[in-house]
Parts: sequence; structure tokens; C-alpha cells
Amino acid sequence: MASAAQILPQELASAGIEWRRDDALVPYREALEAMEARNDAIVAGEAKEQIWLLEHPPVYTAGTSADPAELTDPRFDVVEVGRGGRYTYHGPGQRVGYLMLDLGKRGKDVRCFVHAIEGWVIDTLADFGIEAWRAEGRVGIWCEDIDGREAKIGAIGVRVRRWVTMHGLSVNLDPDLSHFGGIIPCGIDEFGVTSLARLGKDVSADQWDEALMKRADGFLGTLEAARIRACKT
Repeated sequence: MASAAQILPQELASAGIEWRRDDALVPYREALEAMEARNDAIVAGEAKEQIWLLEHPPVYTAGTSADPAELTDPRFDVVEVGRGGRYTYHGPGQRVGYLMLDLGKRGKDVRCFVHAIEGWVIDTLADFGIEAWRAEGRVGIWCEDIDGREAKIGAIGVRVRRWVTMHGLSVNLDPDLSHFGGIIPCGIDEFGVTSLARLGKDVSADQWDEALMKRADGFLGTLEAARIRACKT
């Protein structure tokens, strides 16, 4: 994969969605600005929906429910964002997926959208031998850590503006897990954070992206099912 961003054609049922992959680190504020511009363009009918896979330099982000007490060591830049949720960390080795999709034509069901993202990540992790699950009352993706305790391996945080989504998902491939120590991730301090590398899985960004794209039809199929249900009500 080239060092510059790539816009990739896909032979999926997702044929009207533009896929973008970056292998160079993208500063968080730059990505946020690009997301907001893309959101505006999709709403205006001037651009296709987009799924963007990338990584950031180390940064803490504060969602709309963030509690300042949960920012225990602001060692990195802290960015306030409009997505739901609390504090999260992004950094090298964590693959992020930003989803700029038009829910106006995909069911207008935000709960279904979040559920579909979770299922997409869980199915992709299974392709690498990781059994992961949802947890009642806790948004995100969870699995058994090397010490036998439950730990978070992926985060979900979305914003919907004029029925077009922003933000999305992140999965820990091989980040520096000590960087999570500056926050209480997602406001949950009784559980740890893990990664595929910590679980003994050596997965590159390219391998993760390819697996996620192969699973995209199932994700989009869940949204299509929500749209059909909405049309029948």
C-alpha cells in the first residue's frame, strides 16, 4: 500500500460507498475537519458515502458525556468532539474506522447502526481467532484478556448530523497500552484494555483492513434490514 491515502474501488454490495485507507498517521483534528466536510457534502448530495480506515498520533478525545475527573493524566493533546461517549484514546497501532453513511436511506435507526458496527467488528475479530462480544450496558467490544479477565479491545462512538453519520469504531491491533493510563477509558475503570498483539495475534493494518472490508456486506445488510423494517411500519 502506498504511503499516501488510497481510494479503493470495492466489488461489494457496498458499491456506492467510497473506501479510503491511510497508512500514514493522520492528525486527529485534521481528520475531524475532513469528516465534517464530508458530512456536509453527503447531505448536499455532492459526495458519496465514505468509510475511512486510518490511525492517529497519540490523542485523547472527549465525547459529549466526558467527565473531566476521568482525564487523569492529560499527557497528550485532548480534543473535544461531538460524538457520543466519554474519553477515548487513539494512537499508532489502533486502527480507526470513520463511517460517513447516510442513515436517511439506511433505516434512520441509530441504535441499529451502533449494533451493526459492533457485530461487524465482532465478526472480523473472529476471523483472527478472537472471540469477542457485546456487554449489556457497556458500548464497545469485549473479550477475555490473557489474565482471564474481561477487557475492551474495540470502541464505538458515533455522531449523526442530518442523518449522516460521523466517527465510528476503533480496534486495538498493537498500540502502546500504557497510553490508555491517562484516562478512564469510556468511564469504565473496573475493566482493562487489551489488543490483538497482547492476545498473541500479529495482525497488520493491511490484514485488518482487508478482513473488515470482506465483512462489510454483512454490516450493510443489517442496516438494509432495518430500512426494510422501517418501510413496513
